[in-house]
Amino acid sequence: MTAAPWRTSTGQVLQVESQPTLPGLGGLYARGAAASGRIAAGRVLPSLPVIGTARGSSDAEHGEHVLGLPAVALRVTGVPTAGLRGHLHDYQRLLHEPVVDILPAGYLHVLAFPLATAVMVRSDFPLPLLGMVHLANRVDLNGPVALGDVLEVRAWAENLTPHRRGVQVDLVAEIWRDGTDGSGRPLWRGVSTYLAKGFTAPDAPGSTSGAEAAGPGQHAESAGSPVAPGWVAPLPTGRWALGPGTGRAYAAVSGDRNPIHLSSLSAKAFGFPRAIAHGMYTAARALADVGQARGETYRWTVDFSQPVLLPGTVDVAVMPELSTHPDGFGYVGWNARRGRRHFSGEVVPL
Repeated sequence: MTAAPWRTSTGQVLQVESQPTLPGLGGLYARGAAASGRIAAGRVLPSLPVIGTARGSSDAEHGEHVLGLPAVALRVTGVPTAGLRGHLHDYQRLLHEPVVDILPAGYLHVLAFPLATAVMVRSDFPLPLLGMVHLANRVDLNGPVALGDVLEVRAWAENLTPHRRGVQVDLVAEIWRDGTDGSGRPLWRGVSTYLAKGFTAPDAPGSTSGAEAAGPGQHAESAGSPVAPGWVAPLPTGRWALGPGTGRAYAAVSGDRNPIHLSSLSAKAFGFPRAIAHGMYTAARALADVGQARGETYRWTVDFSQPVLLPGTVDVAVMPELSTHPDGFGYVGWNARRGRRHFSGEVVPL
């Protein structure tokens, strides 16, 4: 029996490329920096052989370079979790999750994120890793994943669409139990939406809503959805006091050592006044604040607005009244002194 082809959410067939192991983020960021430089050179010198035409296709009639995503999905099978207990428990303590042998949705994002990053540093990926703005995430946890499970991880890019400041793209990652035939639903599915400023999507008149101005830092979380004028913060249910080492602590468990998160000095090189917290750290802290009421299967969403500067204080509200679902929980985090929303989202049962 022939397995069904892998497809994007819009039905595009993907070529599957198997990788031996999950990659390390350090090497990927180095490749991403080099690729970002090539893309920048190609935009300045579009007629230069190779550099000007390596990514996307050429519109001969109009003499334009048309962006296109690689129709490729990366796949790693046989991913063990039995040896992750210490790492998992470090993550759980940092994120205020219960220290148990069940992998929370935020930890599964950490596990899959390097493979999604590997898609973004491919030679045929048309957008630069450096300067990418993290707009939003949507995660479906369809079943529990426990230490000892052997997993398969998949990742690809899809939905290159216009944005008023450029183009946005979805990086999709999935986690399956190893050895399944690919039918049904993955145990975990995450869609991370990013903005590349200054680019134009193909066949895309008009634009969509999304992020406001962001700093130039790689994967800099910023303004995923503008805060409406007159937004009134709810009564907080908690307050996070985040120290200057918060970014370094999350980098240690996630592997995401982007310099905008590590220190004021390194963040200033990318236009930020101080280091900023990882967006997925703040989203995962909010998920942990929902607690066991979220159940074993749920959808977890987050939209990023303004970055959280470190050190900093974040007022947080987590309550059913903020959810659009009768059985869900909504959450929002904001800067009480400035009245600026940092992030908002929901956790709803599946």
